[in-house]
Amino acid sequence: MLPSVPLDRILPPQHRALAAEFLRFGVVGAAGFAVDTAVLYAALGLGAGLYGGRVLSYLAAATATWAMNRAWTFRAAAGPRGRAAMGRQWALFLLVNLVGFAMNYGAYALLVGNLPLAAAHPVLGVAAGALAGMGGNFLLSRRYVFQNR
Repeated sequence: MLPSVPLDRILPPQHRALAAEFLRFGVVGAAGFAVDTAVLYAALGLGAGLYGGRVLSYLAAATATWAMNRAWTFRAAAGPRGRAAMGRQWALFLLVNLVGFAMNYGAYALLVGNLPLAAAHPVLGVAAGALAGMGGNFLLSRRYVFQNR
């Protein structure tokens, strides 16, 4: 078992808040992974297919993670509360996360298209895609969607 070392002993003060933010983003991402997987399997059960179902599941997961990141990860920079402002922020979140989506969906499609195990168990492709897009999504969301005002 590895010893537990507090962040304040590892990171300089200017990086602690960023590290904590990234950890919260990762927790939200894990919840998004659960949403992504559940919606994908539901869509597959309804006959959507591996690729169409994944588009639906990604949109559901992106919407869920936007809401959770707004409420928790980037709460201090969440921005305006009005319906129109939140709608614009959600659309901006989807727009800037297209880079992460391309990496996410690309990893998923590569795996389910080439590995029979991933085609039989698409959750493997969802997991690989989530990891592939996480870093880019964090940086872009932090910089363009949830910037400190």
